Amino acid sequence: MKNLTKYKAFWPTVAFVVLLIFNAFFTKNFFAISIVDGHLFGNLIDIIKNVSPLALLSIGMTLVIATGGIDISVGSVVAISGALACSIIDKRLGFFDGSLAAALIFGLLAGVLCGLWNGFLVSKVKIQPIVATLILMTAGRGVAQLITKGKIVTINSAPMMKQYYFLGAGYFLGLPFAIFIVAIILVGMLMLVRKTAFGLFLESLGINSRSSRLSGVNTDRIKLVVYTISGFMAALSGILISSNIKGADCNNAGLFIEMDAILSVAIGGNSLAGGRFSITSSVLGAFVIQCLTTTVYAFGVPPETILLVKAFVIVILCLFQSQSFRQKLMAWREGKKVHSA
Repeated sequence: MKNLTKYKAFWPTVAFVVLLIFNAFFTKNFFAISIVDGHLFGNLIDIIKNVSPLALLSIGMTLVIATGGIDISVGSVVAISGALACSIIDKRLGFFDGSLAAALIFGLLAGVLCGLWNGFLVSKVKIQPIVATLILMTAGRGVAQLITKGKIVTINSAPMMKQYYFLGAGYFLGLPFAIFIVAIILVGMLMLVRKTAFGLFLESLGINSRSSRLSGVNTDRIKLVVYTISGFMAALSGILISSNIKGADCNNAGLFIEMDAILSVAIGGNSLAGGRFSITSSVLGAFVIQCLTTTVYAFGVPPETILLVKAFVIVILCLFQSQSFRQKLMAWREGKKVHSA
């Protein structure tokens, strides 16, 4: 048992399983799966579908946090990329023909540019990560509003609507297509950080930036790359979110999702101070958050209290992931046994 707890994926897996067991007893038909219009339908399928944007964000956030940084601008980047992609699809920007390829390319490119901007401020200008990304977090939604001219963009009648809608809400082999995108990205990132020296450089940078720099690691370049990756992941998440609702709502798209992304990394057992990391554990953390959200909705809890419920459960999960907390808890139990004896 002690050997298992050493793995970062252990506690998020336990939390996910506990939530599933809880729902098995207290949520009616939680595991019921039916076939509707040729694809699977049910609470578990909803979790898989809705977790995809958050899972992508957690992948990028894991890399940023591994360097000892943070990116709180991803919610705004989600809004920017969704606004740009939907505006292109709906032909609201006169210099585009409404093609799906243009929407995807420029939507993703917007995220890459945002990531490069954050990386430049952190690596070259030497601004603290939370301050550097706060700039884009504050201004990003304004940029998205400028793109849409302050309106909610809907693409119900656009010729490319069906193809765009398929990305975030379509189904492939009976499962949500978005989860296949997450799987491909996850495998690619795992190969990058585990099969190349990039992952080792990330961990060394997070553990001791000065030593890494003196050892010949180009720390500025590493930071620039990870913030760019984070921007790309946020842009891809924005495209999935906007395609799922067939439109772009700059005020609400990705609102507070950066907090869920950070929590996914924390629930995954990754240290927010940087260093050793596990992308897979962060994705599992995203599943825990989405399963918790689905559970709360299934119980009919008012939307305004969901954040409070999530915060309470997440605090409990993070406490049990803390080695010092577990040691103090064990010491308290042992002391209680001795006292009672």
